[in-house]
Amino acid sequence: MKTIKVGGVPEHFNLPWHRCIENDKFKKEDINVVWKEFPEGTGAMCKALRSGEIDVAVILTEGVIRDIINGNKSKIIQTYIASPLIWGIHVNAGSPYRDIQDLKNTKAAISRMGSGSHLMAYVNAEHMDWNTDELQFEIINNLDGAIDALKKDDAQYFMWEHFTTKPLVDNKTFRLIADCPTPWPCFVIAASEESIETEPEALQKMLGVLNSETENFKLQKNIEVELSERYDQKLEDIRKWLDLTSWSQEQISDKNVEKVMDKLKTLNLIDSKIKVSKVIHNF
Repeated sequence: MKTIKVGGVPEHFNLPWHRCIENDKFKKEDINVVWKEFPEGTGAMCKALRSGEIDVAVILTEGVIRDIINGNKSKIIQTYIASPLIWGIHVNAGSPYRDIQDLKNTKAAISRMGSGSHLMAYVNAEHMDWNTDELQFEIINNLDGAIDALKKDDAQYFMWEHFTTKPLVDNKTFRLIADCPTPWPCFVIAASEESIETEPEALQKMLGVLNSETENFKLQKNIEVELSERYDQKLEDIRKWLDLTSWSQEQISDKNVEKVMDKLKTLNLIDSKIKVSKVIHNF
């Protein structure tokens, strides 16, 4: 049995993976998928892909493309979530900030440099016509770190997935100021070049099992109840999130890779673009 080590965030997007693991769907295809949680997000998974700690990551599109350009020997093997990610822009519930314009020249809490929260702060700043050279950051590692930093005023705002953070808005830890959606499909599946070279058949089988699960995922009986209970979310929020979310069974398009690279270049987050063929792998 081939073992594939997969990393992902502990969020509701990844329930299909857990269902396949728990129901032995991968094992029926002679694949042992070992899941590792990365609450710190994309930057930590890029590091784990580079070191060989994991073979595959379910990872933010812009984050992994930037890291591949910067030397990560991995490639995108498929889109996972075809819809945009809705990034909520959050402040401490007791803070004086009421409008997104109030956050100009304040400090953003980010999980780490190169993370989604870091890159999206630039995308948001460009939307707002702020000078991206003047952005300030406080590295907070994870959601708990963000809560602490905003409470202490070490940082003034924090960007994280809207629905993951919603319970903290409901309990008045955070206040939601605005949303900032990604302009491309938000999650892809990336694999190290080593695993692509040594285990192409196992990776293809893994994708086949996963794609069978995600194809009709939203139609499964009581799926919204399971998501609500497992991820401590209100049923109404899960239903809204499901309406906005679509899973993919296809490779990311060249056009979307180019769009991400163009945006990263515009924001000076990469020095130069590379060929799309160096970013994606088609089996």
